Amino acid sequence: MRSTDNDRCRATAGRPRCPGKQAAILDATLALLAQQGFARMTLDAVARAAGVSKATIHLRYRTKAALAAAALGGLRTCATPPPAADLHTELAIHLDDFAHALHSNHGMALIGTCLAEEPHTPALLRHFREHAVLPRRAALRATLERARDRGALPACTDPEPLVSALLGAVSADHLAGRAHTPDSARATVRAVLGLCVSDDR
Repeated sequence: MRSTDNDRCRATAGRPRCPGKQAAILDATLALLAQQGFARMTLDAVARAAGVSKATIHLRYRTKAALAAAALGGLRTCATPPPAADLHTELAIHLDDFAHALHSNHGMALIGTCLAEEPHTPALLRHFREHAVLPRRAALRATLERARDRGALPACTDPEPLVSALLGAVSADHLAGRAHTPDSARATVRAVLGLCVSDDR
């Protein structure tokens, strides 16, 4: 006999898991974290937004902090761009993806929430760093290291300051209300790499 979705949701003894409900809960949590912040977000509000009972949430997460940490842990990391014909294009694709993440997925609001809550619930910022910040930096660093290895960047290039400069420029533009475009991404790449090459000389 073929099992139903409800059968599968009841299959785990003690802690039922239904993928659809789980995704709805975590999506609602991220949205409310961004809109209201951690302190004002309530489990009742998450339950209403996700279309589940508060008891359903308690079966999965014992505290609001555990729920918020799980939601942040489920953030997508970043797209890995396909190899491009040149370094400038590849880096611009990275920056386009980062700008998209800031505008969608409640990116900048979640950053603000995690930073504001750091003194009281440091696990939130830790999870955000682990699942959103560090994977993006690693992907960008790998692109720069490959470019250095093939001679497209000076052999003495340290990728870390370049990663910070590239991502920091996009964040600063977002905070200043400057629109991100493919042209602005390329201009940022040219400026940062130009400083790198000039300093090497």
